[in-house]
Amino acid sequence: MKSEVLKGLVFNIQRYSIHDGTGIRTVVFLKGCPLKCPWCANPESQKAVTPTTWIKNGKLENVGEWLTVSEVVAEVLKDEVFFRTSGGGVTLSGGEVLMQMAFARELLKTFYELGIHTAIETTGCYPKERLLSLLPYLNELLFDLKLMDSQQSKQVIGADVETVKANFELALMQSDIEVVPRIPLIPTYTTTPDNLLAIIDYLNTLNIRTVHLLPFHQYGSSKYDYLGWEYQLKDMPTLSDSSLKAIYQMFETNELTPIMEGLA
Repeated sequence: MKSEVLKGLVFNIQRYSIHDGTGIRTVVFLKGCPLKCPWCANPESQKAVTPTTWIKNGKLENVGEWLTVSEVVAEVLKDEVFFRTSGGGVTLSGGEVLMQMAFARELLKTFYELGIHTAIETTGCYPKERLLSLLPYLNELLFDLKLMDSQQSKQVIGADVETVKANFELALMQSDIEVVPRIPLIPTYTTTPDNLLAIIDYLNTLNIRTVHLLPFHQYGSSKYDYLGWEYQLKDMPTLSDSSLKAIYQMFETNELTPIMEGLA
């Protein structure tokens, strides 16, 4: 399908982001995700690529708009001056970007050919053919590693660990793409010693030296109320500074360089 008529379901375009890739970035959030992470901060992106409604401030609102590649590009290019001065660019996020692979590919291709730095955030939960189609138009790949035990991963979030690993290792083979492993630090889920050590061992096996650690937060909790959904982690406390420092030191002790925003 030609990019002029190809449409994607976008539920947010966030400007001036400094945590979603190199430099100052504009993040395009694509609807749809096959996973069911209990801690998801964007529940409105979950499930099928179809518009969602929620009730916010007493008003019924539509979440998600079908846009053409040209419409998204025109909106993002309003921020081009920030990209050029900071080394930033555009990041596709979600949801899961690979779920709208054809639309994501045309977006990335267009930006790449315009000389705009491109990145995606992904869980790598689809067969590698989808990621493979995006790689020629990527400068940076932000890759989430969550649960490393196969049974737990399938049961809790619905992801196949072997598929995730295959995608991660495929990305590492691309010499011109910066691959950034990221670990969401979710109490009782991803922060167990067994899981963290499994991630550390895996990264060391691949000679990865830097990893981004993302502490759990409750920023998206109100969205579950808007959707009328139960939020399983509503009573989950955030990790204390001492717990975060201990996790940070665990990675350092195992010859990795952790990057964690906001660590005192």
